[in-house]
Amino acid sequence: MKISKVAASTARRIFRLCQTDGRLDEERLAKAVRQLATEKPRDYRGILGALKRLVRLELESRRVIIESADTLDEATQQRVTAGLIAKYGNQLTFEYRVNPELLGGLKVRVGSDVWDGSVKGRLDRLAQAF
Repeated sequence: MKISKVAASTARRIFRLCQTDGRLDEERLAKAVRQLATEKPRDYRGILGALKRLVRLELESRRVIIESADTLDEATQQRVTAGLIAKYGNQLTFEYRVNPELLGGLKVRVGSDVWDGSVKGRLDRLAQAF
């Protein structure tokens, strides 16, 4: 379904109003969605679709995936967590994964930002240089 420019701009405005201190306020968002569903303004389905996309993007930007070749000890997890919280704030959700293909090092993904400090990543970059 194609979303009109008016619906997209309305959704962005509602999304900004549902934020407090740069964070998404779930109560305000729920209230706004309920109000949209009951009042049913023009192109409310497009507005809800665009709003859903904005919320999904916001939640994905706060999701952290940390991949390592072996399970990380508690001290390393705390160091990585503290560094990412210092950079991105404390509203992050962390997920640790074991990926033996990395051979060593870490691969960290925060939203759309990716840091590849793995041995596999370095070998791939070296292979591309030749």
